[in-house]
Amino acid sequence: MSEIFVLIRVSTKKQKEARQITRMLKIGIRKDNIIIEKESGKSTKRLKYHRLVKRLKKDDILYIENIDRLGRDYDTILEQWNLLTRQKGVTVKVLDTPLLDTDREFKDLTDKYIQDVLSLSQAYQADSEWQKIKSRQAQGIVAAKASGKVLGRPKSQITETEINVVHQYQNKDITLNTALNLLKLKKSAFYKLRNTINNL
Repeated sequence: MSEIFVLIRVSTKKQKEARQITRMLKIGIRKDNIIIEKESGKSTKRLKYHRLVKRLKKDDILYIENIDRLGRDYDTILEQWNLLTRQKGVTVKVLDTPLLDTDREFKDLTDKYIQDVLSLSQAYQADSEWQKIKSRQAQGIVAAKASGKVLGRPKSQITETEINVVHQYQNKDITLNTALNLLKLKKSAFYKLRNTINNL
């Protein structure tokens, strides 16, 4: 017996996720068959997606909001589209583009050709948007560096207490355990701190 599934991919924005879930529940899909993938577009792991693909069988139905839920770049989207629809025989329904629904009956070869062209066009558009995002991010990083802005997490300031305790330990005035207790650090963190201080 065929099953109905939903794939939702978000980049951890709760509001976006809630909107997609509400949309899918209105269709009448069971909540436990809604697969939510909180992955960055950059991620190649996609463990939940790959588990879903393994679970899907011939004649199962998979709802996605847009074809870009299958991947970020042109080749990946088309590869996954072919894997699902042609190799596994899964019916894919695309809410934002019903013309891509694979359970549509084709009137003739032209109808099928239009669907194929549309899938290529949507894959191209998704990849193009992703390339623009990456380009803007890269430009933003260059501009930030040029203006002297420090990127990433701010480095914590080393205190006088930390310097004194490290020096006392190195002068053998206190034991390692005493140093760790005074600074409330684990060994690895203490040795890292010691190396940083010695390189000042």
